[in-house]
Amino acid sequence: MSKKDLIIKYGLKGTPNSGLIMATFGFFVGFAAVSLYGPVAKNFNNVMHMSGVLLGLLVAAPNLTGSLLRIPFGAWVDRVGGKKPMLTLLFLSVIGMAGLTLVLYFYYPEKISIKMYPIIFIFGLLSGCGIATFSVGIPQTSYWFPQKKQGFALGTYAGLGNTAPGIFGIILPVILGAIGLTGAYASWFLFLLTGTIIYLFFANDAYYFQLIQKGVSREEAIKISKELGQELFPSGKVIESLKISAKVPKTWGLVVLYFISFGGFLALTAWFPTYWIELHNVGIRQAGLLMAFGFSLLASFIRVYGGFLSDKIGGEKTAIISYSIVFIGAFILVFTNQFIIALIGEITISIGMGIANAAVFKLVPKYVPNAPGGASGWVGGLGAFGGFVVPPLLGIFVDLFGKIGYAKGFIVYMLLAVIGIVISVLLKKSSQGV
Repeated sequence: MSKKDLIIKYGLKGTPNSGLIMATFGFFVGFAAVSLYGPVAKNFNNVMHMSGVLLGLLVAAPNLTGSLLRIPFGAWVDRVGGKKPMLTLLFLSVIGMAGLTLVLYFYYPEKISIKMYPIIFIFGLLSGCGIATFSVGIPQTSYWFPQKKQGFALGTYAGLGNTAPGIFGIILPVILGAIGLTGAYASWFLFLLTGTIIYLFFANDAYYFQLIQKGVSREEAIKISKELGQELFPSGKVIESLKISAKVPKTWGLVVLYFISFGGFLALTAWFPTYWIELHNVGIRQAGLLMAFGFSLLASFIRVYGGFLSDKIGGEKTAIISYSIVFIGAFILVFTNQFIIALIGEITISIGMGIANAAVFKLVPKYVPNAPGGASGWVGGLGAFGGFVVPPLLGIFVDLFGKIGYAKGFIVYMLLAVIGIVISVLLKKSSQGV
């Protein structure tokens, strides 16, 4: 029976290309929540009068759920396919955005005070669920493509989806200037709702999962799917993979490295707009542009080069170089309040983080060959947790030193970079025994 006949017989939908497009689309729609509060934090702070720590917690709120939910939702894909987990995360994000929009509509600006901080924080947590779509889209995409096309498919997925925070960092302040804070979030809510509906109607799981949902046995579903070109299938050993990888000490070293690079990336995507506004007195729109082009988009795109460099000279050497670049960028930012020099520091730290993000995942299968999937879950989920932990630490320096604390806070990144260099050197020394 031909492929076309099999598809018609079983009523299967979608193609690998459409699967990639919709997975990337769903990730893009949800991942934008990284920029939920960062570009407009000043607007909230003007009416809520938050301390530096509370401000840091608020801009980081979406990253808490966006990181910790990656592990269970990524594992869920192996059982039911990607569509249901992706829709669940997007739906939770829609609830968060709806709640935030309603709070702003009824209370902003006159009736909002620090007393409303908990509810705004909670809606930030819900909105941040969309950030966790990353771990859903990776296996969702992988199941659609044969091994020889995995690099292209996953590179396209991660590269394009990762641009969402940068793009929204540009768009949100523009909309803010045109229709105000409430209108800006109402527009975001409509975008998120529309995107979720589009995903609902046009996304499809890989053929294996569609067949399972139609009642076909696992063995038969695998047989039919192989005839249609699918090569990867769930092993049903996700929990076991997590357990095995958790017992490997180097897994936790990689978690720390990704906590610094990707967690640090998420943290600064949310924090940089506030940094530019408060320390350098630029407008909200200009701060969004500086964050997007000087940091977020640059780090996303240079991650591709980081993968190439890791293949060429090894992940350990690449990591040592990249964390050294992060240290240099942070050093520059600590000791300057001059705009041009600070911009050079931002670009430098962006390059280091982008390259490091690729280097870490180059090392995962090398050091945890028996359970790379489980290790990726720990590294991706707990590593992204840095996006929640770091901004409040930066806020402490603001509370201690006032305005100049926005610069001094990058001491945190200097220390993190040193930790990253030390771990990378230790991994390199041990690599001959791997």
